[in-house]
Amino acid sequence: MQLEEKVAAVTQVFEGLDQQIANFQSATSLHCKPGCGKCCFKPDIEATILEFLPFAVHLYRNKLAEPWLEKLAQTDSSICLILNPTQAGAGLCTEYPYRGLICRLFGYSARTNKYGKKELVTCQIIKSEQMVAYGQSIDKIDGGFEVPVMNQFYMQLHAIDFELTQNFYPINEAIKKAIETVLQYFAYREV
Repeated sequence: MQLEEKVAAVTQVFEGLDQQIANFQSATSLHCKPGCGKCCFKPDIEATILEFLPFAVHLYRNKLAEPWLEKLAQTDSSICLILNPTQAGAGLCTEYPYRGLICRLFGYSARTNKYGKKELVTCQIIKSEQMVAYGQSIDKIDGGFEVPVMNQFYMQLHAIDFELTQNFYPINEAIKKAIETVLQYFAYREV
């Protein structure tokens, strides 16, 4: 599978997930607090290379790949460099359409525990500030309501490219490796 096909396949997985999350949010009324982004400030967020290939191709096509590599090389921060805490508006992600899988999943997906029960993965803010909706969401999930399941989406990405999903890296390193993968790919294809 060529890189462009991989990017299209990842984008298709993301679009399917985004639709499932929108359905879940609509049915549960759970939502992120406007301008919050607290989950994005965790210093130990990890991602795979594959989930940031769409972002890396976007950067390449807009002649921003090299500047982003420099930006990544100059930081010692473990906080995602796509995040802009001073950005005005509802969210803090400067490249929201190109965010990674974990960024899409957190808050509105479930993990499966060792007993096969789905457990909602969300933040403390949603749990405490939206207690009624949170409790109702748990009841709906326990009753069989569909919620995106994390490992199912990671397996979909794994099926697209085993090697680019085999390892998890700190998020900035995953972005850097995705950009390097894209630059290497196009270096031998364009003159």
